[in-house]
Amino acid sequence: MDLAKQVEKLYGHRLRLRVCGICIEDEKLLLVHHKGIGDEGDLWSPPGGGLEYGSTAPENLKREFLEETGLHIVVEDQIFVHEYLRPPLHTLEVFYIVKVLGGTLYTGYDPESENEAQLIQHVSFLSWEEINQKRPAQLHQILKHSSSLQDLLCKRGYYKFNV
Repeated sequence: MDLAKQVEKLYGHRLRLRVCGICIEDEKLLLVHHKGIGDEGDLWSPPGGGLEYGSTAPENLKREFLEETGLHIVVEDQIFVHEYLRPPLHTLEVFYIVKVLGGTLYTGYDPESENEAQLIQHVSFLSWEEINQKRPAQLHQILKHSSSLQDLLCKRGYYKFNV
């Protein structure tokens, strides 16, 4: 099964609630490079993932960070909500500021994906200049609509962009 079909099977035709973390170190933003997601099948986005029943949003975000990046975090302020609606996908993402407590940065995994069809390709701290070198179609909507790290950190409320 190709990655686009896998994404639709796993996440399509239902509302998905996700938590995401804005993690900045040395003026660089931690991003996860996904394959099989986005307009070009290639997407850079902040780490995060779906909520599991019975765990709080911060607990879920800590688990997602460890799975995807190998990093242990502390979850700080909830800053904004982003809604993505482009059938077959519909997602509400709650974004938090997070700080690294420990661990070793590495490219993790998505336990919902099969081993041979992992969506996560790479994790890295990128400067805003490096982020701007990506094609807009490769960036999460919230990154496309931010002019700088400071602008990203100042966002509050609810966002839904026309895609």
